[in-house]
Amino acid sequence: MKRPKLKKGSKRVSCAKRFKIQKKVREHHKKLRKEAKKSGIKRKLKKDIEVPNSAPFKEEVLREAEQRKQELEELKEKNRLAKQKERAEKRKAAKDGVSGAEEPKSKRVKKEEKVKAQRQARAAVAKEKSNKVFRCKELNKVIEASDVIIEVLDARDPLGCRCPQLEEAVLKHEGKKRLLFVMTKIDLVPKENLEKWVEYLKEECPTFVFKACMRIQDKTVMEKKQKANGKVDLSRAASSFGCDSLMQTLSDLSNKLESESMLKVGIVGFPGVGKSSIINSLKGIRACHAGVQRGLTKCMQEVHISKKVKMIDSPAMVAAPSSSGEKLVLRSLQVEENEASPLEAVQTLLKHCNQQDIMLEYTVPDYRNALEFLTLFAKKRGFLQKGALPNVEQAATVFLNDWTGPKLSYHTKVPERQGLPPHLTEDLVAQMQAGMNLDKMNMANVQIIKCIRCPNKASSIPFNSKNMTDGILSVSELPAVKPAVEEEEKKEEEQTENLEETEDAEEIETPESEVVQTPKPSQKKNARKRAKAKATPAHVSFDLPAAQQNDDEAYDFNTDFV
Repeated sequence: MKRPKLKKGSKRVSCAKRFKIQKKVREHHKKLRKEAKKSGIKRKLKKDIEVPNSAPFKEEVLREAEQRKQELEELKEKNRLAKQKERAEKRKAAKDGVSGAEEPKSKRVKKEEKVKAQRQARAAVAKEKSNKVFRCKELNKVIEASDVIIEVLDARDPLGCRCPQLEEAVLKHEGKKRLLFVMTKIDLVPKENLEKWVEYLKEECPTFVFKACMRIQDKTVMEKKQKANGKVDLSRAASSFGCDSLMQTLSDLSNKLESESMLKVGIVGFPGVGKSSIINSLKGIRACHAGVQRGLTKCMQEVHISKKVKMIDSPAMVAAPSSSGEKLVLRSLQVEENEASPLEAVQTLLKHCNQQDIMLEYTVPDYRNALEFLTLFAKKRGFLQKGALPNVEQAATVFLNDWTGPKLSYHTKVPERQGLPPHLTEDLVAQMQAGMNLDKMNMANVQIIKCIRCPNKASSIPFNSKNMTDGILSVSELPAVKPAVEEEEKKEEEQTENLEETEDAEEIETPESEVVQTPKPSQKKNARKRAKAKATPAHVSFDLPAAQQNDDEAYDFNTDFV
């Protein structure tokens, strides 16, 4: 029974109940013995093994058994002492700072150092591959290995995506290579502007319009199946346009080859124009690494499109430093390679845009400069730092990603035709157009432009961009880059030199007569007491010559005035 104010009840039972339990247990054991006896199970009692008296050499056997028992006891004692000694050594080593358990730890440290070294080696290789010298070499390899060169142009700024040095190198090559233009991101440009650019470019080189597929299935990743809708919008990102026309042209060119080898097509262009996306759309799977971030392709990569056509992906071209500011922002990797800050890049882009268009696109109020625009943009998007301060750098990065990625709609004005560029002639244009069905290609372009859904001219931002972007193909033309360590050392030396010069100038300016000795604290106190005792109203003089004479004299710091 559970007693009041106690969690557990008492274990006391009545004697009748206890005796009854014991009786039941006895009966149960008796029943088990009876059943075991009936089934023939006999319980064997363990007996100690003893040497009988009739056994010969009984004394020797007992002596050997006693000896074995003594040896086992000695071995047990020896093991106990060894363990005790080992524990003492461990305690002593722990006191001295060296423990026996550090051996596996040191192995772990060695393994971590090895992994760290491997990561650093991989990072060094990646940095070397992203180097401008490496990119130039890979681009030259692609040009040498290709039969047809496709220069990829962003439809928002086709002229700015063209590189005269590249086109000249391809057209004047000994192997008589063919050059083609492919305009990508056509869904981000108004239709009127797109048609004018196609008419402008096809007079210089065969031009194709193309819209890459952004949602391409990766066979290495399991994706969830989505339910198909009844309405199908062909202008969505899941569909691509221009694949059939381009593949038909490349197949016709491969059939005209003298040998039975495959037609090698090199894809070249500035960063962010969509080179890898074209290959993925033609292949139908994610064969090349592509994404919003620019400069993902580090080296040349061959992809078999069909039995007769093979594509060669190339890293981005290097823009020349002599190009204009907006060209370097959109067509180079200055911000990604930490050669320029995002704030400067945004400031350069805003100079070439209409302020009202930017305000309407990003829904921000009127601004005076780039910094104020980024502040308003950061507050609008919620990019805040600690203390609710706007994160201007994050806002600048998002703004640049909009302009370089496949999101923002802007367009450039088509220039008036003033003849062919210096590196092109009518013979070269006729040579590139030879053997191609131009009428069929133009009809395919017109059909694609009709099917695609494009933004209105009012919702697209006009961008002021003129002339082509100069590029660097030769390694010798690259500017010499000094290592960051040497630059920091030079900056420190310049700062120390400037400090020394300023100190010398201050010493020269202060003459010896003006050098004043600082009075002691006791002298200062006495001077203050004397000044307080003799405090009289001062007489103010309005005499200009006297005032000028007093100004020329040195100030006496030993006197205090009230």
